[in-house]
Amino acid sequence: MHFSKEELNRYSRHLMLEEIGIEGQKKLKAAKVLVVGAGGLGCPVLQYLAAAGVGNIGIIDMDVIEESNLQRQVLYGVKDVGKNKATIAKERLIKLNPLIEITAYPFELATTNALQLFKAYDLIIDGSDNFATRYLVNDASVITGKPLVYGSIFRFEGQVSVFNYENGPSYRCLYPDPPKQNEVPNCSEIGVLGVLPGIIGNLQANEALKIILGIGENLSGKLLVYNALNFKNLLLNIQADPNLIKKTKALSASFQHTNYKNSCSIQIDTSKPIKEITSSELSENMDNYQFLDVREIWEQPRLNGQNIINIPLPRLLSSADQIPKDEPVIVLCAKGIRSKIAIQQLQDQLGYTNLTNLTGGIKSLKTTD
Repeated sequence: MHFSKEELNRYSRHLMLEEIGIEGQKKLKAAKVLVVGAGGLGCPVLQYLAAAGVGNIGIIDMDVIEESNLQRQVLYGVKDVGKNKATIAKERLIKLNPLIEITAYPFELATTNALQLFKAYDLIIDGSDNFATRYLVNDASVITGKPLVYGSIFRFEGQVSVFNYENGPSYRCLYPDPPKQNEVPNCSEIGVLGVLPGIIGNLQANEALKIILGIGENLSGKLLVYNALNFKNLLLNIQADPNLIKKTKALSASFQHTNYKNSCSIQIDTSKPIKEITSSELSENMDNYQFLDVREIWEQPRLNGQNIINIPLPRLLSSADQIPKDEPVIVLCAKGIRSKIAIQQLQDQLGYTNLTNLTGGIKSLKTTD
């Protein structure tokens, strides 16, 4: 493998290290790494892998950039809002290092494409933000025999580990089963310290580089727990469960038909009717309704007027005395999911019969500021 003069200059600080040198840099150039998610964790992971000279980087993310992402997703700027994350991340990384290959997959990772996609890469890095994707990524990694660098963040705390490495434990050895329905906290209810994804993402990038280079001691069989408030670190041992791993490998035949979202996401009881109204229907007579906004107070955009009641979902039942029962009330949130949960709680526990859900949430309204 040949290095150009530009590459030798760019990676000179690596070449000086005895543990890396020219042979190690060749390993980085030959490596193929897939990063799942180009959000808070994916941004720092991608930046440092690209800067280090990892020769082939894949980025899969179907999401678009939102203004609330800019507090921690440092690859993006204000002008990128509304654009696909994987596509914009590729544009930024090419400017950082034009000497490597970067492929953007601006679509959802699913059981129908995961196995084929994973087979094209040597190493998988999980930068996802939900349990459904984490279990999907783990199982696809086990089935395809790819090592997985895991990271997660929650408020002020982060976790990092390496799974499926040289017969080591998998994610299911740590968390065998997905959380039960309705036990998963919503991202708008928990928040995250802006610098935390940078810290955890860089630790993930470090694990990936060690695996590619074959140096140091990686986190296979261990879980690093980092607390940003008190700088306390815990290093916990994880035992491999051969039966669990064998069971996961056996999913190969049925993997494409496995519904990961159903087992990990918030579920609405469809047997109980919830009245719905579309944004177009509502825009014709908005003045005739009382509105209940169950989002957090800081979430934008917001409706303005005297007929708006703001009660975040976690405090809904304790503040339900503010919600009338004798006039029509439109319940809304960002995308129409939390509002359905709010309606079910109020109907089931407090007997409300006058509530209607705004289909698609407040972002479907064109009349908001």
